[in-house]
Amino acid sequence: SIAILLYLARKFKTPDHWYPSDLQKRARVDEYLSWQHVNIRGKGSKLFLTKVLLPLLTGQPLSPKKLEAVTEELNIVLKQFEEKFLQDKPFIAGSEVSLADLIALVELMQPVGAGYNLFEERPKLAEWRRRVEEAVGKQLFQEAHEGILNIQSL
Repeated sequence: SIAILLYLARKFKTPDHWYPSDLQKRARVDEYLSWQHVNIRGKGSKLFLTKVLLPLLTGQPLSPKKLEAVTEELNIVLKQFEEKFLQDKPFIAGSEVSLADLIALVELMQPVGAGYNLFEERPKLAEWRRRVEEAVGKQLFQEAHEGILNIQSL
């Protein structure tokens, strides 16, 4: 949870870029963390649930019309994310990766695991993803997302 991540960042005195002490940068991180629950997390999880889990549980595929509507909801918040949070910066809070970037990318991996390559036609988002993965470590990032990226093998 976000509360646990903030607690760990404070308790273990992580490098400042994760949860910046600069008030403006921290406000950007906090703003994103507050916004993402019903937006990126909400819409990304909805696509994952409706495309992967519901068909798995019910044995019935989702109707193309319903899938299109769920995908469009996600596309709207992705556009908002790019315009409001990324803008023309390398990361959400500026020039360094933060918890906001980490949370954002982790949430976006659910739709990717469901087979929706949301980075394909969004070069700004794809470049941001590359920067976040590099900051975390590409191998660690892949290991952390191995389960979700292979969920369709169920």
